[in-house]
Amino acid sequence: MSIIEKEIQVKDLVTKSNLPASDYVINPYVGCPHACKYCYACFMKRFSNHKEEWGSFLDIKRCDRPISKKKLQGKSVFLSSVTDCYNPYEEKYQCTRKILEQLTKVNCQLTISTKSQLILRDLDLLKQCQNLKVAISLNTLDEQFRADMDHASSISRRFETLQTLHAEGIYTVLFMSPMFPKITDFRAIIHESKDYVDEYWFENLNLRGAYKQDILNYIQESYPQLTALYDDIYRKGNQAYWKELSMEIEEFCRLHSIKYTNYFYHKDLVQAKASPPQCN
Repeated sequence: MSIIEKEIQVKDLVTKSNLPASDYVINPYVGCPHACKYCYACFMKRFSNHKEEWGSFLDIKRCDRPISKKKLQGKSVFLSSVTDCYNPYEEKYQCTRKILEQLTKVNCQLTISTKSQLILRDLDLLKQCQNLKVAISLNTLDEQFRADMDHASSISRRFETLQTLHAEGIYTVLFMSPMFPKITDFRAIIHESKDYVDEYWFENLNLRGAYKQDILNYIQESYPQLTALYDDIYRKGNQAYWKELSMEIEEFCRLHSIKYTNYFYHKDLVQAKASPPQCN
């Protein structure tokens, strides 16, 4: 698929975050050529006025204003929430690298999330960051399923990236997201990666918008034995599967002393963040 590239001018690269675990987000791009079939970020088209198919366009953000050190001091910053900051075009435009050059001078808790081995290009800057976590997303050990779902780095390269980062003393997170019912084997993924992952994050598959039917069609064609389960979850709204899996994950991680965060109840976490604590 050919990508429509366009440079756009923005007033600020930093925006307030609605994510439960960060104060600010930085998205160097609009759109993402990884074109994940399950990507919730396709909702961005409503705000960017793109008519093109998600994954076929990339707006490259240019900003004359430097990142405010004062604003981010002591805050948590997530890079990035609605794009992959290390998509293949980062090699050409280096937006993320230029942002990192500024963030190395800021005392903030920085988390970078990506599916790409390209992040290793910036090891020199990553090692200068004061409080850094790097999260590599991965939800399968099946390379065919991975290729069906996204155009990002292969599974083996994602594991290699985690290994390299860990060996360089960088705090590593394996972000198991999104977890597909009866397809994502969390135990097998942990077994494969536990020697070089410091923490695991878990997030379940949420289906909404235009891509919901695309995913359900894919399940029917490629995993017909799971059609009834997916219909029960995503058409009838039965959450029993997720509640049971959540308990299995938490029990497994406690039993094996694995550090983890469960984002299955993302909506509840966002609401809790927005609501001030009540005083008794």
